[in-house]
Amino acid sequence: MAIGINEIRELREQTGAGMMDCKKALTECNGNVEQSLIWLRKKGLADIKKRGSKVASEGTVGSYIHAGGKLGVLVEINCETDFVAKGENFQTFAKEVAMHIAASNPQWITQEDVPDEIIQREKDIIASSLGKKPPEIVEKIVNGKINKFYKETCLLDQLFVRDSNLTITDLLGELASKVGEKIVIKRFSRFVIGEE
Repeated sequence: MAIGINEIRELREQTGAGMMDCKKALTECNGNVEQSLIWLRKKGLADIKKRGSKVASEGTVGSYIHAGGKLGVLVEINCETDFVAKGENFQTFAKEVAMHIAASNPQWITQEDVPDEIIQREKDIIASSLGKKPPEIVEKIVNGKINKFYKETCLLDQLFVRDSNLTITDLLGELASKVGEKIVIKRFSRFVIGEE
């Protein structure tokens, strides 16, 4: 199937990916734009994994203040070069993530950050509420509810507040694909007046 320049340009405008990446995605997906979007997102995540050994020592601190100054967030996001850190896409991403943290109140960045004792506590609470079900059913229900717990409390697993079709990991993958660098959300703090 021949892929036209208009289709490539349209996909590029939607994703910000390079022209050749857009052409390859459309070719691989037989011209289907929706499938091409998914293909590009997966490619971005694959590229992130390839860049895993790179050092992300540059970056920015994104901020967001809401509710008349009663809620604020600071988030440190790192990348490999100062050039990318100062770029519009990176700065916008930092602001979007800070705003998301303000709205969604994650407790941790990744599943690996959740302390073992908290995971065990959640599993115990879930299992004790199930009564006398067979162990294999209890295990399935507990695993499902723990995955839901991660989606509610871990930043990278949360659905983005501005687009519930994307997780924060998806957004990070799109940015990493655009800029061609490793991107790491290093840490964040959420401040609410009156809370300790």
